[in-house]
Formats: sequence, structure tokens, C-alpha cells
Amino acid sequence: MEISNIQPSQLYISKQKLAKVKEKFNLEDISTLDIIPIKKIRKNIFYTDGHTRAFAAYQEGLTKIPIIWEDEELDWEMYEICIKWCKDASIFSIADLTNRVVDQKEYEILWYKRCDDLHKKLEINRTQKKNIKNF
Repeated sequence: MEISNIQPSQLYISKQKLAKVKEKFNLEDISTLDIIPIKKIRKNIFYTDGHTRAFAAYQEGLTKIPIIWEDEELDWEMYEICIKWCKDASIFSIADLTNRVVDQKEYEILWYKRCDDLHKKLEINRTQKKNIKNF
């Protein structure tokens, strides 16, 4: 699939993880990239994983990447919020993450912590809704 047609659902790339991906990546053999899972919700086709691999492919000049349609049941509400965060930050393609490659420590604070906080918030909201429904 064309890289430019896939919406990121992540705001940052870890510089250290990117370096590791690039060590394994061989432009001559695209299979070294591994298949990247994507999903479509409403009009959005987005990465469910593999942002770093897609970004490495983009940096190497690839315009297409190997994809697979995600078939696992994941927290789609959380993904929709992450996609909104990306769009609010003007991130519409993997190329838009160019100035968002950060050190691992910063990545953990800026991205992992933000996702953990969102997950906790969603769990609280879901528990409250369930309690109200069962009341």
C-alpha cells in the first residue's frame, strides 16, 4: 500500500528503536521490513503497529510498504483518540513524524505515559458506565 495513504496513530518515533529497525532493514529486500498491520475505521486507514518500520521505509525512499489488515480485536476507541491527537498535531502521514523522532526517555514520557493515562481514563469511564447500567 502507498505509505502516504496510511494515517499514523502515534505522535512520536523512538530514535533508538528506529536505529535498531534500520540495522535489520535492507532496501534490496523489502521482506526485511516485515508486514505492517493496518485497520480501517470510518474513512481512516491507519497503522495499528509498525510506525517505526514504516518511518524507516519512508526515510529510505520507499513509497509502498507491505501491509496486512488487522484482524485482532483491539481497543478501537483508544485508536480513534490517538488518530484525533495525530490529526490535531497535523500528522496525516508517516512523513509528518520527521520532526518527532525523540530519544527513548523522551518517547516514554511523551508517548507511553500519554497512552497509559488515556488507557486509565478510558477504563475508569467504562467502569462508571457499567456501574450506572447495572444500578
